[in-house]
Amino acid sequence: MNTASKLTLAALALVVAGATTAQAQGVNGSITATASVQAPITVSGTRGLDFGNVFPGISKTIAVGDPGAGLFSVTGQASTQITYAFTLPGNLTFGLNNLPISPWTGYVNTTNSTSGGSTFPPSAVAANATLSGSGALFFFVGATVSPPNNLPAGSYTGTVTLTVSY
Repeated sequence: MNTASKLTLAALALVVAGATTAQAQGVNGSITATASVQAPITVSGTRGLDFGNVFPGISKTIAVGDPGAGLFSVTGQASTQITYAFTLPGNLTFGLNNLPISPWTGYVNTTNSTSGGSTFPPSAVAANATLSGSGALFFFVGATVSPPNNLPAGSYTGTVTLTVSY
């Protein structure tokens, strides 16, 4: 092998060795990833809104403090803020017949009581509330039905939905 070839091979070996040395000089850092899983949120329709017997042409109101008021129970992470919204029917229905239901009233409390909480207008607009220190919240709903004079007899129903999230 001639001297020029030997010099070329030696230079190439030095370059490769230098590249290996440069790679070996890297440094590392690390972090810890953490997460605190909280209690899941649950919503229960505890008691339906019950108007009882209603007569054509005579409006009937169930206030949030009345025995027939609707009640939702919410549980979740203690002392945590939640967002809530209602989906409310404009009518109770029986077949193709409609019984208008409006206006709606609401009351929210950290205890299962209509004393010591706050009134609110139930609507699809999101609002905020905070779960109690034990992770509870109660929503009471009332409304007024206004049966027309010619409303046929029957069992009229509608669905009230409460959507809650953290």
